[in-house]
Amino acid sequence: MQHLTGLVAQHGVALVFANVLLVQLGVPLPAVPTLIVAGSAAGLSIPALATLVGAAVLASLAGDVVWYYAGRRYGYRVLNALCSISISPDSCVRRTETIFERWGVVSLIAAKFVPGFATVAPPLAGAMALALAPFLFYSAIGAALWAAIALVAGAVFESEVALLLDWTADMGLSALALAGLVLAAFIAFKWWQRERFLRELRMARIGVDELQRMMEQGREHVVLDVRSQAARQLDARRIPGALAIDFDDPDADLGGVPVQYEIILYCT
Repeated sequence: MQHLTGLVAQHGVALVFANVLLVQLGVPLPAVPTLIVAGSAAGLSIPALATLVGAAVLASLAGDVVWYYAGRRYGYRVLNALCSISISPDSCVRRTETIFERWGVVSLIAAKFVPGFATVAPPLAGAMALALAPFLFYSAIGAALWAAIALVAGAVFESEVALLLDWTADMGLSALALAGLVLAAFIAFKWWQRERFLRELRMARIGVDELQRMMEQGREHVVLDVRSQAARQLDARRIPGALAIDFDDPDADLGGVPVQYEIILYCT
């Protein structure tokens, strides 16, 4: 434990910067534990904590800017690529769009506190042509709050963090094995959820060619566009004759839909 705290005390700023940057670039690593340990090593020294917060903010903005310009150039393809590697891809884009639509640019302040949103929000902001200055401003506020809370928590609970590190060091490989087991169980559960969702989706799926034949044959059907408003702004293309439905309040738009028709829905 003393070796670890000594390492953090000596290279804390560099470790925090590297860890936060990798997380913002999309690497599946935890950053909060590093911040807590760094805060514990810094203690209640305001200059030390301010330096660590500054390093975290710079690293966060560096990663955010990369995704911002990627979203600005490649649009929705970046979001789909990010969410395709998510453990919950079926809700990744929708959750991000809903948060951004409801709160706008201010939602960037809370982005770091919402799992999945921190990585997807910057390319979404770029794809929606949000100006760089407000993007950086609100992203910096959010990063500063996120880092400060974890660092101060580590400083305030310095003795408890030390005890936890001592306990982890005493357990040695057993602690790593336990953490790995919990992580593996969580990933297995999410994978099962994902596979069940995709299996149900495939059972009720209709292909593009089949829909085209249905339209040409004049078969009775209704096509519902359940994409979010943000998605429609990013991609104005739509299936001919499709009805736009507000996914959060579908009853308002479904009154005239004949229930005896085949109903086809499409989203992002």
